This record gives sequence, C-alpha cells and structure tokens, in this order.
Amino acid sequence: MRTRITVPDNSLTRLRIVLTVFFALDGFVFAGWVVRIPAIKEQTGASASALGLALLGVSAGAVITMMLTGRLCRRYGTHRVTVVCAVLLSLSVALPPLTHSAVALGAVLLIFGAAYGSINVAFNSAAVDLVGALRRPIMPSFHAAFSLGGMLGAGLGGLVAGALSPTRHLFGLTAIGLLVTAAAGRTLLRIPAPAPRQDVPQQTSAPRRQGSRTRGLVITFGLIALCTAYGEGALADWSALHLEHDLDATPGVAAVGYSCFALAMTIGRLTGTRLLERLGRTRTLVGGGTTAALGMLLGALAPSVWAALLGFMITGLGLANLFPVAVERAGRLAGPDGVAIASTLGYGGMLLGPPAIGFMADWFSLPVALTSVAALAATAAVIALLTRRVAG
Repeated sequence: MRTRITVPDNSLTRLRIVLTVFFALDGFVFAGWVVRIPAIKEQTGASASALGLALLGVSAGAVITMMLTGRLCRRYGTHRVTVVCAVLLSLSVALPPLTHSAVALGAVLLIFGAAYGSINVAFNSAAVDLVGALRRPIMPSFHAAFSLGGMLGAGLGGLVAGALSPTRHLFGLTAIGLLVTAAAGRTLLRIPAPAPRQDVPQQTSAPRRQGSRTRGLVITFGLIALCTAYGEGALADWSALHLEHDLDATPGVAAVGYSCFALAMTIGRLTGTRLLERLGRTRTLVGGGTTAALGMLLGALAPSVWAALLGFMITGLGLANLFPVAVERAGRLAGPDGVAIASTLGYGGMLLGPPAIGFMADWFSLPVALTSVAALAATAAVIALLTRRVAG
C-alpha cells in the first residue's frame, strides 16, 4: 500500500498552482473541440439525432473509464495518472476532424471521452487531497480554472473559426496541450500527494452500516453532479447550434455563446470559496440550482440572441459551484473511489444529454429540448434541500 507523507506549505502552494494549470488545460482543450461541432456536423453530414448519438461517445468513453481511473489513482498516484491522461487528451482532440461520418465521429469521440473522463477523476482526486490538507473549501477555484480555460478556448475558437479549418485548429490544440503538459507535468511529478485528513473516515475500517451510509451519500452527491453535468454538456454541445440555427446568429457569434457561459462559470467559481464559507454547502447548492433553472428558461426560450446569451450567463452563475461541491464531498467521504462514483454519475448526465436533446430537438424543437436543462437544475436544488440534514 502506498504511504503518503506530509507536504510542506510551500509545496502545497506549488501543488495548487500546477493543478490549476491542468484544470485550465482541460477546459481549454474541451472548449476548442466544442466550438467546432457545427463545422464537424457539416463535414459529416449528420442530422441532429445522429450528431447527438455521435456526441454520446464523449460521455460514454468518460463513464466507461472513470471507475478504472479511480483504481489506477490508488495504485499509481493521482499525480502520475493526471500527467498520462493529459497527454492522451491532447492527442485525442485532433481525431474528430479526420472523420467523415457520424459513426466514425462517435468512435473517435469514445477515445477523446476516455481521456477526458480519466483526467477529471485524477486531478479532482488530487484536488480533494489538497483541499483536505489546506482545510479550506477551495475546490471551486480549481473548477474556475477549468471554466477560464473553457472561456479562452471558446474565444480562440470563435476568432479562428473563419480562418482555420477544424483540422488545423484542433491539431494546434494538440501541440499546445503537449507543451503545457511537458512543462507542468515535470513539476507535478516532483510533488508528493499530501497526507489525507485524519478526521475523514476510511472505508476499509468502517462498519458495514457506516459504509452503506457513506455510499448512499456519495450517490446522492453524484445525482447532483449528474443534473449539473447534463446542463454543462447541453450548453457545450448545443448552444452554438441553438444560436446559429434558431436565432440566425453568425458562426462567430454562435461560438461566443459557450464563451459567455464559461465566463459566468469562471466568475461564479472564483467567488465560490467565499460563498461556501458564508452560506454553507446546502444553501449554495439550492440557490445555484434555482438560479440555473431560471437562467436556462431564458436562454432556451428567448426570442433574440442577446437575451439568450444573458440566459446562458445566468445559467453559468447558477451551475458554477454545484459540480465542484458535489465531487469534493464525495471525495472527502470515499477518496478517489468517491470521486470516481460521483464523476461517473455526473458524466452520466452528459451521457444522457446529447442524445436526449438531439431526439427532443427532432421531435419538438431545440429550444424546447434545452428546457430540460432547467428541469434538472431545479431537481438538483430539490435533492440538496431534501438531503440537507443527512449530508450535514
């Protein structure tokens, strides 16, 4: 069994910085792919429902590998797994523009999704260890870096959409990803993982009843993550298409939709630590879910581009801290396995989202389909409210 040692404060600071870099890189690479979805759709000639099934590959690949990644983290350490997965993520983002059918696109997105899901389990597990060592609710700050990376990736995608082909753009992301991983990975591999908190119960010695209760709580937080990830995935995959096809936005403006959402997520998460310290987890979850539900109704049903963009921003503010809090609590309860379970359920929301919205768009319309995001955000708020005493 691996033995983790206590890490000096300056090493904790360096660890926080380098983990922030990897969170930002993840968001940057993912958003770079997201803003080229309309171009890839045109290249493959896929219908809305066929594209939805192909996009299913991202979440399917993530869900399939997350539990395995939890075990790999326990065996080899979260830092090593993070670096390896960052390399795989950077390489796999170049695959989608090489496809010319929905089937081929779905196949390569399985690989991309596997790398994406694995790195999320690895660096979230490393971040949970650091949160415990620092004894402050700083988890939202890491996800703020992810959102900032997403905003920058989407913004860059919007700028180059008219000048670069998807192939050149995404190959450029591969180069950037490998360079950042080479620089940040060397530092991360030199820093040992901080020792776990002594007040967190260990699964191996817990009584059966306590272990069952812990697993139930982990699943509860996973359901909140599911509702949140459904919304994040929906806006990532469908916001540009909604703005371009339903509201007649130009491709450049359509790409800005996800950038606005990512900006709002960044702002919400940058203030997340202070919000959690002031309001506590339950009120943060309930307020965030309610805000996101109202914002998404505006984003989906607004008759103009600018009103829809405002709705996306309100949605981003509401969803900002739901996923970080849910994953952090699951990780505190059950370590990398808890992160893996909550993340698997969370990305199950992304697994359900693309095809569900695609089919609903074919049956009704894309704006109506996007209101399902509001329904699930409200559901997350209700779950947090009903389980406030047990979770506390």
